[in-house]
Amino acid sequence: MRPAVEVRPAVGDDLPGIAVLCSEARRESASGAQICAPDEDRLVRHLSVLLTLPGGNVLVALHDGRPVGFVLARVLEPHLFADEPSLYVEAVYVGEDARRRGVGHALLSATAELAAGAGATHVYSVPIPGSRGVQRFLARLGFGPVAGHRVVSTAVLQRRLASDLTPPARRGTRSLEDLIARRRRARTETMSGPVDLREFQAEYRSRTGVVTTSVEARETLPG
Repeated sequence: MRPAVEVRPAVGDDLPGIAVLCSEARRESASGAQICAPDEDRLVRHLSVLLTLPGGNVLVALHDGRPVGFVLARVLEPHLFADEPSLYVEAVYVGEDARRRGVGHALLSATAELAAGAGATHVYSVPIPGSRGVQRFLARLGFGPVAGHRVVSTAVLQRRLASDLTPPARRGTRSLEDLIARRRRARTETMSGPVDLREFQAEYRSRTGVVTTSVEARETLPG
């Protein structure tokens, strides 16, 4: 018989154990830097902030009094694009040594009760990047894709924006000027024909006062 798994709202004493699990999730994911901070002390502070936010919830799964899984969630009140509350699950994770023991189902059952109690009509979840097992688990429970997230660090975003607004390098400007000059030369040479007849045309006009086209000038050439 499997020992019972207890799921309840986390308190301050639970946060260090949950931070250890967060670090485990970070190491397991191919995109660890997008999940959480690497420092467990900072993670405890971050979890404490989530508990103080309006609608912030941290659920912890305990096995023999030890944290083996968690859910981080927020109740979102109606806003510009939704007229009903919803529950946003930021992370759900079960420790590697506690899987296939009903911990995930126990966590999601408590999550569903949390959503129902808040009047949330939908539960949104963002699976940990690279965690196919969690994605399959959520799919079995009815979660379907609705949108994709993209992420960029603030520093990279600012650098790319600044790069887009910076004038082209002088070398690029020089290349553009050279291209324009070459095109102008090509047009001039085309207007005077395949043979450069400009001196001949100028001399002919000075003698006769007649404006001669390139075609006419070619016809007057010997041979």
